[in-house]
Amino acid sequence: MKPLSLLVLVALCACSQQPTPNGAASSASNAPAPNTAVAGTYTLDKSHASLVFRVSHIGFSHYTAQFKSFDAELQFDPTNIAASSVTAKIDPRSLEVNSPPAGFLDALLGDQWLNAAQFPEMSFKSTKLEATGVNSVRANGDFTLHGVTKPVALDITFNGGYAGHPMDPHSRIGFSAHGSFKRSDFGIAYGIPEPGSTMGVGDEVQFNIEAEFSGPPLANTEPSPTKEK
Repeated sequence: MKPLSLLVLVALCACSQQPTPNGAASSASNAPAPNTAVAGTYTLDKSHASLVFRVSHIGFSHYTAQFKSFDAELQFDPTNIAASSVTAKIDPRSLEVNSPPAGFLDALLGDQWLNAAQFPEMSFKSTKLEATGVNSVRANGDFTLHGVTKPVALDITFNGGYAGHPMDPHSRIGFSAHGSFKRSDFGIAYGIPEPGSTMGVGDEVQFNIEAEFSGPPLANTEPSPTKEK
């Protein structure tokens, strides 16, 4: 139970190793290198994306699960982060948990928890992006869960980007994001421990997102051959 969305947005600089003449890494190995990804529309590369969340389980552990079906689209401008935006959609019925007891997954998708039959989609739409560091951004947005829409923030790290590669002829960018929200704010209060107790399932939901996006095609640097008439 958590956003996506995915998701995610920024592009300023990525860190790279700068070799010295003798082949060793220089002391400037942590210096930022220019991002070469171009502005445009980016779609989620679903084979390189994950959406994981965790909640406290009676204070003894953090129960961890994920959603397998989600999508996102990014309008990205590396020269104007504030003008960028992201939207994401998550299918709650794609919830995947480890070794669920009989009936457990059905209960999570039922009325007391996600109520996926009545609310078959979660969504996130950014409302404001602001740089928080050289390669980090906070994406504030509207998250809809269980039929309720509330503000949620994503803290995003830009992992790098390029304009394209012969084996990957589209601009590509990658992000890691995390955040949290209270499920009770979205009308899912079942099992929350009494004040002063941890006996139950925590109210706070922590989530982590890993995502790569594919964008505009790599520009062709070689002129197209002309046909003879």
